Amino acid sequence: MNPFIVFMATLFTMGSNSQINIKNQSMYTITINSLNGEPINLSEFKGKYILFVNVASKCGFTPQYKELQELSEIYKDKLQVIGVPCNQFGGQEPGDAVAIDSFCKVNYGVTFLITEKVDVKGNQQHPLYAWLTKKEHNGVLNASVKWNFQKYLVDPNGNLVDYYLSFTNPLNSKITKHFK
Repeated sequence: MNPFIVFMATLFTMGSNSQINIKNQSMYTITINSLNGEPINLSEFKGKYILFVNVASKCGFTPQYKELQELSEIYKDKLQVIGVPCNQFGGQEPGDAVAIDSFCKVNYGVTFLITEKVDVKGNQQHPLYAWLTKKEHNGVLNASVKWNFQKYLVDPNGNLVDYYLSFTNPLNSKITKHFK
């Protein structure tokens, strides 16, 4: 058999965590686990905006947890905030799931969804972030993650709207205008 055909067939049949499979894939079919290890069904949020934020507990932007919680409460009928812990920027999220959960609840009263800790860039980039950051997957734009607390907004139909750099406060009108 032609080696190219075998190679392509192998890529096609790779598991759901493969970046190869996310091209033209709906964001709703990507699998990511919650902080406690349970799978999150992103399709449960169809009809709502989703704001994905790569978070860290030891970052200068960490106080944004407060505004993210406020945003989550104000727009709970129209928006799902999802924090995605990542330790790729200055080692600013060194904790395990228990430490992250405790930190978020004790210091900021976080009740919005927090996922497992993942890589948001590089060779081990989680498929969700491959979708969020690559136009070939999301159909809208390329937007690599520059630092902790970068935000990606997805519309109620699962389409990428835009991204916002770390210094953009979660309550900024650039973000909130979509929920009014």
